[in-house]
Amino acid sequence: MSQAFSFADARDPTLATAVHRRLREDILSGRLPPGQKLKLRDLAESYGAGASPMREALSRLAAEGLAEQIEHRGFRVAAAAPGQLHGLIRSRVLAEGAALREAILRGDAAWEEALLLAEHRLNRAARSLDPNRFVSNPDWEACHLRFHQALLSACGAPPLLAFCDRLREEAQRYRALSNTLAYPGRDVAAEHVILARAALNRDADEAVALLAQHYERTGAFIGADMGSGIG
Repeated sequence: MSQAFSFADARDPTLATAVHRRLREDILSGRLPPGQKLKLRDLAESYGAGASPMREALSRLAAEGLAEQIEHRGFRVAAAAPGQLHGLIRSRVLAEGAALREAILRGDAAWEEALLLAEHRLNRAARSLDPNRFVSNPDWEACHLRFHQALLSACGAPPLLAFCDRLREEAQRYRALSNTLAYPGRDVAAEHVILARAALNRDADEAVALLAQHYERTGAFIGADMGSGIG
């Protein structure tokens, strides 16, 4: 969970906005796992805010589908539902597949250079801070985000890219679950390498198929853990 901090220095216009942002980050990163109870007293102490802004922040999270209100019992982190996961994967495959086809068609030398650089930096970053068990590495996460953004960046349709970013963010908490389950057996680095090569070779069909497989593998690890068989 995030460390307590002073909201006096926060640039947000209200305390509730600052609390909402921090809670949202902790839910998406998996620091607050699905189903965890969100007790006002504990949260107020951890996040350094009073009950009123905390309730407002939790209500916003509930409206976004990241938290659930339990009648007469407060809030909890929204459950990781297999149906939602399946829908997110399908939506990402469709949206990012279309963006990737356009990027491959329209991409110039600058796009190729940006993708190569993003791939290189991603490959140099350690997947986990601990080689024996998964401990999220912020540097790898940042490089991973830049790689996927670089892959689609030449598509020429900002609204489509914004939609892809939104879906990616919604899927982040499922990725956090998958990371723990899949490490160290899954060779994510190899998946990124062959995906980048297909894109740079201008093989749109292969690149889109590899992107779909990349996301479906994530779903398969989580789906198996849920007993749903997703992926």
